[in-house]
Amino acid sequence: MPSIQRRGDRSFLLVVEAGYKADGSRKKVTKTLKIEDDKLLKTKRKLQEYLNDQLLIFKQTVESGEYIKPSKDSFELFARNEWMPKYMKKSMSPLTAQNYTHHLEHDLFPVFGHVPLHEISTMLIVTFFDDLDKTKLSGSTKLYIYKVLKSVFNQAVKWNVLTRNPVVGAERPKVEKKQAKYYDAIDAQKVIAALQSEPPRWKIFFMASMLGGFRRGELVALEWDSVDFEAGTIWVRKSISASQDGKPFEKAPKTEGSHREVDMPEWFMNELRRFRFSWLEEKMKIGDKWLGGDKQYVFHGENGNPVYHNTPSMKWRRFLEAHSLPKAPLHSLRHTAATLLIETETDLKSVQERLGHTKYSTTADLYAHVTKKVKKETASKLDKFDPGLNLRQQSVNNSLK
Repeated sequence: MPSIQRRGDRSFLLVVEAGYKADGSRKKVTKTLKIEDDKLLKTKRKLQEYLNDQLLIFKQTVESGEYIKPSKDSFELFARNEWMPKYMKKSMSPLTAQNYTHHLEHDLFPVFGHVPLHEISTMLIVTFFDDLDKTKLSGSTKLYIYKVLKSVFNQAVKWNVLTRNPVVGAERPKVEKKQAKYYDAIDAQKVIAALQSEPPRWKIFFMASMLGGFRRGELVALEWDSVDFEAGTIWVRKSISASQDGKPFEKAPKTEGSHREVDMPEWFMNELRRFRFSWLEEKMKIGDKWLGGDKQYVFHGENGNPVYHNTPSMKWRRFLEAHSLPKAPLHSLRHTAATLLIETETDLKSVQERLGHTKYSTTADLYAHVTKKVKKETASKLDKFDPGLNLRQQSVNNSLK
């Protein structure tokens, strides 16, 4: 028979029978229920009604086979022993895994690490993010932490460790949309002019990013067999954005749409061809010290291996400082490529395909401010047909006679 046993001032044990054991004795399933409401504890009738309701719900859950015995593991133990090795390391790229691990260690373990997994409630998570709102963390960082926490609990539910994900009820942190940083046509020309005095490797790297809209990792992973001089195109087939076990980690491009062919200006391809000749000469000089094997990375680190994935960003910052150019992150060159095309009235669909955005809406949202500017400039070209303008001009001409 189902029963309710008092175990403390606020604690009750719910007992439900669930079939028989191998020896013929009845198998019992228990659940500890803690009452936090002081008013409920002071009213015997309401307390008993509440306990009876909870017992009935518990009994129905057990009989339907949906009951899951609470895990004794704390949040940190589950994340370290189960989620990390069995999900994170198998499903995520090294860079994503590094970022998730950082937020677990720095933001989540200090708060939830010691708490039993099944005791982490939605309200506990809501309070956690409410406290985060009082910090100086950016909206994007808080959203990333939210995604990490949700991922851990998602797997706990899929593996039948929990019946529900407590993060689902918490509000997703909002991120304010920031206008993408980019160089206008005048500053872009200044950047290209300044690059002419830089080492060929970095001159080509940064110009390729600005003209082709390539991501940093796509250029780091670029090999010569992806460059078609006759067609004047560069293929994006892979990316390197992290290291694994001390070695560069190659992976497919960011999205399905990122696997693409990009047409480049003829003058740039001529520059790239000249760089190819110097690249071959450099390889011959390296000789037996060449470490790239059969790989032919366009931007190798002077020994055949690709440059370290963070090196281009560091080189870019130093380049801007050396030439007193407006500061902007390396990724701004990708936005510059899109902006320069849009300002020449290139349609957004073509820009989307060039950048490798899977969704048209991504391109449209990211460069809405640019398209609005172009639309206004396009409309202003019709000002010459303003009849009032013609009348005013005639009036001025008559007054000068």
